[in-house]
Amino acid sequence: MNSSLTNIWTIAKRELGGYFASPVAYVFIVIFLLLAGFFTFMVGGFFERGEASLTMSFFVWHPWLYLFLVPAVGMRLWSEERRLGTIELLLTMPITAWQAIMGKFLASWLFLALALALTFPVMMTVNYLGNPDNGVIFAGYIGSGLLAGAYLAIGCMTSAMTRNQVISFIVSVVICLFLILAGWPPVTRMLEIISESPRLVEAVAAFSVMTHFDALQRGVLDTRDVVFFVSLIAFSLFATSVIIRGHRAG
Repeated sequence: MNSSLTNIWTIAKRELGGYFASPVAYVFIVIFLLLAGFFTFMVGGFFERGEASLTMSFFVWHPWLYLFLVPAVGMRLWSEERRLGTIELLLTMPITAWQAIMGKFLASWLFLALALALTFPVMMTVNYLGNPDNGVIFAGYIGSGLLAGAYLAIGCMTSAMTRNQVISFIVSVVICLFLILAGWPPVTRMLEIISESPRLVEAVAAFSVMTHFDALQRGVLDTRDVVFFVSLIAFSLFATSVIIRGHRAG
């Protein structure tokens, strides 16, 4: 067990160091913070709302903000290894495919968590201007981190499918977009009109990240929502391991 954790942490440190060895990480963080600020203060109408809350001005944009930024992080995880031919070297090392997958995923997730944590000035601003419920804000951050992890796991899976990073990015965006639209209110209303079956609408919405993220951003830490994101991450990483093992066998 200790050996497995050591191997995972070694891979994670290697990957995390690789991010900051080039300007890419810093460019990504700057773009993320600029877009988060733009959507919060300009599009979300933070000051116009006059509410000491981040629900409808900050967190509500994260599913759409992550839609392109997170796949951009995940597209290189395995595609780059396959393109450079280093995946064979990695898989011949004394580590399992699962350990390599977990190490790469955790490194990227930590990187995204760092970018999210750097939005703390927004939380400080709302606390300075009013008396918000910081428990709700904390739940929103938890939900945002889980959402980013789910998108990233999908990106990890699509990255293992091809050595072309652009294809990996596009497929990942399409899958994530489907998971958004499945529970998007305009889509659910359209399904209600077409099917006239509440159960069908509920079943489709149950697979949507929007349905589960909406509850978390409002401060409702429901176990079912957390289990949904954890299950989505676990399934995507399992699919990644199947693809990687197939590549090894080939």
